Amino acid sequence: MTYCVAMRLSDGLVFASDSRTNAGVDHISTFKKLHIFHEDNQRVLVIQCAGNLATTQSIISLLSARIEAQETPNLLQAGTMYHAAMLLGETVREVIHRDSQAQQSGSNTNFGCNLLLGGQIAGEAPRLFHIYPEGNFIEATDDTPYFQIGESKYGKPIIDRVLSMDTPLEQAMCCALISIDSTLRSNLSVGLPLDVMIYRANSFDTGEQQRITENNPYFIQIRKAWSEGLLNTFRQLPPFPDIK
Repeated sequence: MTYCVAMRLSDGLVFASDSRTNAGVDHISTFKKLHIFHEDNQRVLVIQCAGNLATTQSIISLLSARIEAQETPNLLQAGTMYHAAMLLGETVREVIHRDSQAQQSGSNTNFGCNLLLGGQIAGEAPRLFHIYPEGNFIEATDDTPYFQIGESKYGKPIIDRVLSMDTPLEQAMCCALISIDSTLRSNLSVGLPLDVMIYRANSFDTGEQQRITENNPYFIQIRKAWSEGLLNTFRQLPPFPDIK
Protein backbone atom coordinates (compact mmCIF):
# COMPACT_ATOMS: atom_id res chain seq x y z
CA MET A 1 0.00 0.00 0.00
CA THR A 2 0.98 3.64 -0.10
CA TYR A 3 0.33 6.92 1.63
CA CYS A 4 1.04 10.28 0.01
CA VAL A 5 -0.15 13.72 1.08
CA ALA A 6 0.25 17.12 -0.59
CA MET A 7 -0.80 20.55 0.68
CA ARG A 8 -1.31 23.85 -1.15
CA LEU A 9 -0.90 26.79 1.21
CA SER A 10 -0.54 30.56 0.96
CA ASP A 11 3.26 30.33 1.06
CA GLY A 12 3.71 27.33 -1.22
CA LEU A 13 3.39 23.56 -1.29
CA VAL A 14 4.27 20.63 0.96
CA PHE A 15 4.70 17.03 -0.20
CA ALA A 16 5.28 13.82 1.78
CA SER A 17 5.24 10.20 0.60
CA ASP A 18 6.11 6.83 2.06
CA SER A 19 8.13 4.36 -0.01
CA ARG A 20 6.75 0.90 0.79
CA THR A 21 5.29 -1.32 -1.90
CA ASN A 22 3.99 -4.79 -1.14
CA ALA A 23 2.35 -7.66 -2.94
CA GLY A 24 1.89 -9.79 0.16
CA VAL A 25 4.00 -10.30 3.26
CA ASP A 26 6.76 -12.03 1.28
CA HIS A 27 7.12 -9.25 -1.29
CA ILE A 28 7.77 -5.93 0.46
CA SER A 29 10.00 -3.44 -1.37
CA THR A 30 11.02 0.21 -1.32
CA PHE A 31 10.27 2.46 -4.30
CA LYS A 32 10.33 6.24 -4.49
CA LYS A 33 6.85 7.67 -5.07
CA LEU A 34 7.74 11.37 -5.31
CA HIS A 35 9.05 12.55 -8.70
CA ILE A 36 10.19 16.05 -9.71
CA PHE A 37 10.24 17.72 -13.14
CA HIS A 38 12.08 21.03 -13.12
CA GLU A 39 12.96 23.83 -15.54
CA ASP A 40 15.08 26.68 -14.16
CA ASN A 41 13.05 29.80 -13.31
CA GLN A 42 10.10 28.44 -15.30
CA ARG A 43 8.46 25.48 -13.58
CA VAL A 44 8.56 22.94 -10.78
CA LEU A 45 6.23 19.96 -11.12
CA VAL A 46 5.97 17.29 -8.42
CA ILE A 47 4.14 13.99 -8.99
CA GLN A 48 3.24 11.53 -6.21
CA CYS A 49 2.03 8.04 -7.07
CA ALA A 50 -0.22 5.40 -5.50
CA GLY A 51 -1.65 2.24 -7.00
CA ASN A 52 -0.31 -0.32 -9.46
CA LEU A 53 3.49 0.06 -9.40
CA ALA A 54 3.98 -1.07 -13.00
CA THR A 55 1.43 1.50 -14.15
CA THR A 56 2.96 4.40 -12.21
CA GLN A 57 6.50 3.52 -13.29
CA SER A 58 5.36 3.42 -16.93
CA ILE A 59 3.68 6.81 -16.56
CA ILE A 60 6.79 8.46 -15.09
CA SER A 61 9.03 6.79 -17.70
CA LEU A 62 6.80 7.95 -20.56
CA LEU A 63 6.70 11.51 -19.27
CA SER A 64 10.50 11.57 -18.89
CA ALA A 65 11.15 9.98 -22.29
CA ARG A 66 8.91 12.47 -24.08
CA ILE A 67 10.71 15.36 -22.43
CA GLU A 68 14.09 13.93 -23.41
CA ALA A 69 12.93 13.36 -26.99
CA GLN A 70 11.38 16.86 -27.05
CA GLU A 71 8.08 15.39 -28.18
CA THR A 72 5.06 17.67 -28.34
CA PRO A 73 3.29 17.94 -25.99
CA ASN A 74 5.34 17.21 -22.88
CA LEU A 75 5.31 18.41 -19.27
CA LEU A 76 7.97 21.05 -19.84
CA GLN A 77 5.86 22.60 -22.62
CA ALA A 78 2.61 22.89 -20.66
CA GLY A 79 1.58 26.53 -20.45
CA THR A 80 -0.32 26.18 -17.17
CA MET A 81 -0.64 23.68 -14.34
CA TYR A 82 -4.11 22.85 -15.66
CA HIS A 83 -2.61 21.85 -19.00
CA ALA A 84 0.02 19.80 -17.16
CA ALA A 85 -2.78 18.00 -15.28
CA MET A 86 -4.56 17.33 -18.57
CA LEU A 87 -1.38 15.87 -20.06
CA LEU A 88 -0.80 13.70 -17.00
CA GLY A 89 -4.39 12.46 -17.13
CA GLU A 90 -4.01 11.56 -20.80
CA THR A 91 -0.84 9.62 -20.02
CA VAL A 92 -2.63 7.74 -17.23
CA ARG A 93 -5.39 6.73 -19.64
CA GLU A 94 -2.86 5.74 -22.30
CA VAL A 95 -0.88 3.42 -20.02
CA ILE A 96 -3.90 1.82 -18.34
CA HIS A 97 -5.59 1.22 -21.71
CA ARG A 98 -2.41 -0.29 -23.18
CA ASP A 99 -1.82 -2.68 -20.30
CA SER A 100 -5.50 -3.61 -19.92
CA GLN A 101 -5.70 -4.53 -23.60
CA ALA A 102 -2.63 -6.75 -23.27
CA GLN A 103 -3.77 -8.80 -20.27
CA GLN A 104 -4.94 -12.36 -20.76
CA SER A 105 -8.63 -13.15 -21.00
CA GLY A 106 -10.14 -13.79 -17.58
CA SER A 107 -7.47 -11.86 -15.70
CA ASN A 108 -8.74 -9.38 -13.14
CA THR A 109 -5.54 -7.37 -12.66
CA ASN A 110 -6.20 -3.85 -11.41
CA PHE A 111 -4.02 -1.45 -13.39
CA GLY A 112 -5.45 1.63 -11.69
CA CYS A 113 -3.51 4.38 -9.97
CA ASN A 114 -4.03 7.76 -8.35
CA LEU A 115 -1.60 10.63 -8.75
CA LEU A 116 -1.05 14.00 -7.11
CA LEU A 117 0.39 16.79 -9.25
CA GLY A 118 1.54 19.96 -7.55
CA GLY A 119 3.82 22.78 -8.52
CA GLN A 120 4.10 26.12 -10.21
CA ILE A 121 4.57 27.36 -13.76
CA ALA A 122 5.81 30.91 -14.31
CA GLY A 123 2.93 33.35 -14.66
CA GLU A 124 0.55 31.67 -12.21
CA ALA A 125 0.33 30.73 -8.55
CA PRO A 126 1.19 27.26 -7.19
CA ARG A 127 -1.57 24.71 -7.80
CA LEU A 128 -2.38 21.16 -6.74
CA PHE A 129 -4.38 18.43 -8.52
CA HIS A 130 -5.58 14.89 -7.84
CA ILE A 131 -5.62 12.75 -10.99
CA TYR A 132 -7.88 9.68 -10.94
CA PRO A 133 -7.40 6.33 -12.77
CA GLU A 134 -9.85 7.48 -15.44
CA GLY A 135 -7.58 10.44 -16.22
CA ASN A 136 -9.95 13.11 -14.92
CA PHE A 137 -8.90 15.33 -12.04
CA ILE A 138 -9.88 17.83 -9.37
CA GLU A 139 -8.00 20.84 -7.99
CA ALA A 140 -7.31 21.80 -4.38
CA THR A 141 -9.12 24.91 -3.15
CA ASP A 142 -8.84 27.31 -0.22
CA ASP A 143 -11.56 25.30 1.55
CA THR A 144 -9.82 21.97 0.90
CA PRO A 145 -6.11 22.79 0.53
CA TYR A 146 -4.77 19.23 0.62
CA PHE A 147 -5.09 15.84 -1.07
CA GLN A 148 -4.25 12.32 0.08
CA ILE A 149 -3.84 9.14 -1.95
CA GLY A 150 -3.37 5.57 -0.84
CA GLU A 151 -4.03 4.57 2.77
CA SER A 152 -5.45 7.93 3.78
CA LYS A 153 -7.94 7.32 6.59
CA TYR A 154 -5.52 7.09 9.52
CA GLY A 155 -3.71 10.33 8.74
CA LYS A 156 -6.72 12.46 7.84
CA PRO A 157 -7.96 13.59 11.31
CA ILE A 158 -4.83 15.55 12.26
CA ILE A 159 -4.84 17.39 8.93
CA ASP A 160 -8.51 18.31 9.23
CA ARG A 161 -7.95 19.64 12.75
CA VAL A 162 -4.87 21.81 12.26
CA LEU A 163 -4.35 22.71 8.58
CA SER A 164 -5.51 25.94 6.96
CA MET A 165 -4.35 28.03 4.02
CA ASP A 166 -2.39 30.27 6.40
CA THR A 167 -0.45 27.44 8.07
CA PRO A 168 3.31 28.13 7.71
CA LEU A 169 5.11 25.62 5.48
CA GLU A 170 7.30 24.27 8.27
CA GLN A 171 4.26 23.62 10.48
CA ALA A 172 2.46 22.04 7.55
CA MET A 173 5.37 19.65 7.05
CA CYS A 174 5.21 18.74 10.73
CA CYS A 175 1.49 18.05 10.26
CA ALA A 176 2.21 15.88 7.21
CA LEU A 177 4.79 13.85 9.13
CA ILE A 178 2.44 13.32 12.08
CA SER A 179 -0.22 12.26 9.58
CA ILE A 180 2.15 9.67 8.12
CA ASP A 181 3.24 8.54 11.59
CA SER A 182 -0.41 7.88 12.49
CA THR A 183 -0.66 5.75 9.35
CA LEU A 184 2.59 3.89 10.06
CA ARG A 185 1.29 2.90 13.49
CA SER A 186 -1.98 1.50 12.12
CA ASN A 187 -1.03 -0.05 8.77
CA LEU A 188 2.05 -2.18 8.15
CA SER A 189 1.73 -1.74 4.38
CA VAL A 190 2.92 1.88 4.74
CA GLY A 191 6.56 2.27 5.70
CA LEU A 192 9.76 4.26 5.93
CA PRO A 193 11.78 5.87 4.47
CA LEU A 194 9.74 8.96 3.61
CA ASP A 195 10.39 11.39 0.77
CA VAL A 196 9.41 14.97 1.61
CA MET A 197 9.68 18.36 -0.07
CA ILE A 198 8.79 21.97 0.69
CA TYR A 199 8.25 24.27 -2.29
CA ARG A 200 8.16 28.02 -1.61
CA ALA A 201 5.93 30.02 -3.94
CA ASN A 202 7.74 31.80 -6.79
CA SER A 203 11.13 30.29 -5.88
CA PHE A 204 11.26 27.63 -8.63
CA ASP A 205 13.69 25.88 -6.29
CA THR A 206 13.69 22.12 -5.65
CA GLY A 207 16.39 22.18 -2.99
CA GLU A 208 14.17 21.67 0.06
CA GLN A 209 13.71 17.93 -0.32
CA GLN A 210 14.84 15.18 1.99
CA ARG A 211 14.63 11.43 2.61
CA ILE A 212 13.59 10.69 6.19
CA THR A 213 14.66 7.37 7.68
CA GLU A 214 13.82 5.77 11.02
CA ASN A 215 16.95 7.38 12.50
CA ASN A 216 16.02 10.95 11.57
CA PRO A 217 16.30 13.00 14.82
CA TYR A 218 13.44 15.38 14.01
CA PHE A 219 11.05 12.59 13.05
CA ILE A 220 11.92 10.68 16.22
CA GLN A 221 11.33 13.83 18.29
CA ILE A 222 7.90 14.69 16.89
CA ARG A 223 6.69 11.07 16.94
CA LYS A 224 7.55 10.83 20.63
CA ALA A 225 6.13 14.26 21.48
CA TRP A 226 2.87 13.62 19.63
CA SER A 227 2.35 10.20 21.20
CA GLU A 228 3.07 11.46 24.72
CA GLY A 229 0.96 14.57 24.19
CA LEU A 230 -2.06 12.54 23.09
CA LEU A 231 -1.70 10.20 26.05
CA ASN A 232 -1.37 13.07 28.54
CA THR A 233 -4.39 14.86 27.08
CA PHE A 234 -6.45 11.67 27.18
CA ARG A 235 -5.59 11.12 30.84
CA GLN A 236 -6.81 14.65 31.66
CA LEU A 237 -10.25 14.09 30.15
CA PRO A 238 -13.09 13.65 32.66
CA PRO A 239 -14.20 10.04 33.19
CA PHE A 240 -17.51 8.80 31.87
CA PRO A 241 -20.23 9.79 34.38
CA ASP A 242 -21.96 7.21 36.54
CA ILE A 243 -25.35 6.47 34.95
CA LYS A 244 -26.80 4.31 37.71
